[in-house]
Amino acid sequence: MNPQYKKGVLELCVLALLKKHDCYGYEISEYLSSRIDIADGTVYPILRKLKSEGLLTTYLQEESGGPPRKYYSLTALGRETYERDRAEYLNFARTVETLLEDDDHDKE
Repeated sequence: MNPQYKKGVLELCVLALLKKHDCYGYEISEYLSSRIDIADGTVYPILRKLKSEGLLTTYLQEESGGPPRKYYSLTALGRETYERDRAEYLNFARTVETLLEDDDHDKE
């Protein structure tokens, strides 16, 4: 798959996962990499960027038998951004799908 297709949507995917529930970085990375072919370490720069933009906040949570994990959570701005970006992306994807399925333009 063209890497540019993935690059533009990975931030939205991270926000979508965090809208469902708080996650730690490795959990997000594993979930996405099991569904989208991404390189190791792709998710962490995205998490840092989203946090620096005020879309995410973090907190540490103790795990049984292990070190505390840094969990990521959407802020109010993060939820607003997700809803706006989701609507824009779905509209864009529907337009692209229509263009790709429309064979009438080939008959002119």
